[in-house]
Amino acid sequence: MNKELFTYFILGFFLLGCQPKDETPTVQKLNTNWSFKSKNESDWRTATVPGNIFTDLLDNKIIEDPFVKTNEEKVQWVSDSTWIYKTIFSVDEKTLQKKHIELNFEGLDTYAKVYLNNKLILSSNNAFRKYEIPVKSVLSKNNELKIEFESTSISEEKEKEKLDYELPEGNRVFTRKAQFQYGWDWGPKLNTSGIWKDVYLKSWDDIILKDVFVSQGMITETDASLYTQLTIESDISSEVKVIAKVNGETFQKTLQLEKGIYDYTLPISINKPKLWWPHNIGEPYLYGIDIKLIEKGKVLDSKRIKRGIRTIELVTEKDSIGESFYFKVNNVPVFMKGANYIPQNSFQNQVSKKHYESLLDDAVNANMNMLRVWGGGIYENDIFYDLCDEKGILVWQDFMFACAMYPGDENFLKNIQQEAIDQVIRLRNHASIALWCGNNENSEGWHRWGWQNGKTEDQKKEIWDNYKKVFDSILPYTVDRLSETSYWESSPKYGRGNPKYKTEGDAHDWWVWHDGYPFEHFEQNVPRFMSEFGFQSFPSFETITYINQNDNIDDINSSAIKSHQKHSRGFQLIDEYMKRDYPNVNRNREYVYLSQLTQAKGITMAIEAHRRSRPYNMGSLYWQLNDCWPVVSWSSIDYFGNWKALQYKAKRSFENLLISSKQKENIVSTYIINDELRNSTDTLTLKIIDFYGKELWSAKKKVSVNGNSSTKAHELSIDELSMNQSEVVMITSFKDQSSQFYFTKPKELTLPKAHIDQSIQKTKGGFFIEINASSLQKDVFLFTNEKGHFSDNFFDIFPGKTRKIFFKTTSNTIDDLKVISLNEIMYSEKTGIVKTQNHTQKTE
Repeated sequence: MNKELFTYFILGFFLLGCQPKDETPTVQKLNTNWSFKSKNESDWRTATVPGNIFTDLLDNKIIEDPFVKTNEEKVQWVSDSTWIYKTIFSVDEKTLQKKHIELNFEGLDTYAKVYLNNKLILSSNNAFRKYEIPVKSVLSKNNELKIEFESTSISEEKEKEKLDYELPEGNRVFTRKAQFQYGWDWGPKLNTSGIWKDVYLKSWDDIILKDVFVSQGMITETDASLYTQLTIESDISSEVKVIAKVNGETFQKTLQLEKGIYDYTLPISINKPKLWWPHNIGEPYLYGIDIKLIEKGKVLDSKRIKRGIRTIELVTEKDSIGESFYFKVNNVPVFMKGANYIPQNSFQNQVSKKHYESLLDDAVNANMNMLRVWGGGIYENDIFYDLCDEKGILVWQDFMFACAMYPGDENFLKNIQQEAIDQVIRLRNHASIALWCGNNENSEGWHRWGWQNGKTEDQKKEIWDNYKKVFDSILPYTVDRLSETSYWESSPKYGRGNPKYKTEGDAHDWWVWHDGYPFEHFEQNVPRFMSEFGFQSFPSFETITYINQNDNIDDINSSAIKSHQKHSRGFQLIDEYMKRDYPNVNRNREYVYLSQLTQAKGITMAIEAHRRSRPYNMGSLYWQLNDCWPVVSWSSIDYFGNWKALQYKAKRSFENLLISSKQKENIVSTYIINDELRNSTDTLTLKIIDFYGKELWSAKKKVSVNGNSSTKAHELSIDELSMNQSEVVMITSFKDQSSQFYFTKPKELTLPKAHIDQSIQKTKGGFFIEINASSLQKDVFLFTNEKGHFSDNFFDIFPGKTRKIFFKTTSNTIDDLKVISLNEIMYSEKTGIVKTQNHTQKTE
């Protein structure tokens, strides 16, 4: 060995010896080797953890898939049974010698008795809580862990009998688990039980870092002050060093630990901080903060936090109209564009990282900057919030209470207090969390839905007092004490029966749909912030064939489809609204297509009315983004991830720079909405053409639009124009954006029939499709049996213009590509001939 090599060897050995020894807590996952059985059976079957009883029964071919045909009704017995899960596991001697050994359950659904080596160590009653049980005295080298899950109805009936009145809405209110699993007007009744999150052993000796919370101090352009709050549990009084590394810079502090659980603080200062922004107006920049706890050369524990530096404030201030409701991000008022989010599957274990990535990418691609996690579902998995942080999506987070009044006994209140503590602590480092909201529609229901009928004054007082204990005391206090996030008691602030719903707080406007009001109602009744509004449509052809388990995309009247419509008047309302704006059709595939156009028309009318009205209105979140099973629903993306017409058209209506026109009597007003933070100046061009491209009128003007604003840019009196309003369209453009405005309802348009030419070219990752026609073709819909995603769909083709679409797919061909347009449907209604265009394709 030469001298230089020897020197490097000695230096490397020295540096290795100087590295702190890793004595961080050890984690042993216990997600394998599980089996299950009914309490009344003797045979054990293989189980999956995390999972639930329905998917385990399905995997073992005990039940049929409840998502297809009418199978949902065949599996209701599952929720009424008691189920037992067990696993056998070994623990090594090193772990057994640790001073502390905890058995951790991230989620048990819901009423469970847990036995370790035949000793009862836990009785759980909340699917939203984390349970940490000391088990050192019970644990041995070889162990049996057994969990007995009792039907929720048993505990619910016991609690119900304690009251001399009935709480709205049913027995689900007594159980802390996902409320939608009891059935909703878009979801099945599949009340799960099981080990729905991770199970693991955690072991350590004297000291453990229980939690890290990075709070914010003063933030300026030159400096950001952060405070790393460390919750440390120690059996001994000891001196330790805490080290935090942030983007290559090191911060450290010596701590004098005391016995017990205490909080300690390490200040961090970041020079010239990069702020976290919603993706549509800036970069959602995240700092990686790596923290180590070191004692005498040993790393006792470590954690990594990703933290975005930003301020978010809900502003509710009295004004001349009522009371504002908007969010300031980094001291900038931001218009919120997005939707309500529900669980992606009735069976949470079926939701993969890929599902989260895909759905949240869809939200970003549709220009959404906020999702509301609705209160009848679940507090989402960590990955959901991690991805929202990374992608710049703000999260309105409901606590899991929805459309009901809940009990207020001491045990229930203690249970939900710990639930709130667990969830607020878990989520408080996420830059995406913009708001904690106490509940969904509980207050509105109490004051407006007849829930007080038949109750004495004392009973009503008790129920409302219990409401206030939870939503006016426990939850706001927990949020304020443990986080830096705003709290809102109930969504909406007022029900739609109260005239204040338009002038104060957030609103849920269900006059459209539930009460049959026309879509134009949205334009005439704009609230301060619309957190719910919606309309149903049929899902994709893929979903329809999956429900029916056949290849007939026209089969929408089957018993299977009817069982996948959970609103009692759903089909009737779709039909009534469709006939107001679109022609009658006899063929079911066209009916499905028109149902999606109807949904998209109503919801985008509302979105654009909200955006035109800023800053009076500062948010538009429609109901709903996604589905939890194959269903006819309010979603814009169906269960299989297919974009409906609404998702495509909402993407256009949510563009940062939007041109939007509305007609009142004989005046058409054109607005430019600019969500960018910079001003924009360009030529506004307007022209009216007939459906063959002939220009009938045009105008140009220079327009300057302030950043973060809505500006009325032009007014047109149509009385001054000589034209047939059913045969023309106004096209407006500004910078790189354009929009079209029709002067009549779609069914009143005189749309010409024309052949749609297309060419298809194979390329990396899919196909480019070019489409054109000799006359205007309205709401052109492309579809194929091949799995993939069209970059655009349900669009208008203008005469002489070519539209280029990318179809992303892993398939090698799309020979079955078909096209539907509103023109063809209008023509077929006149002639009685129905023909979907299956055009000649040129493959280049």
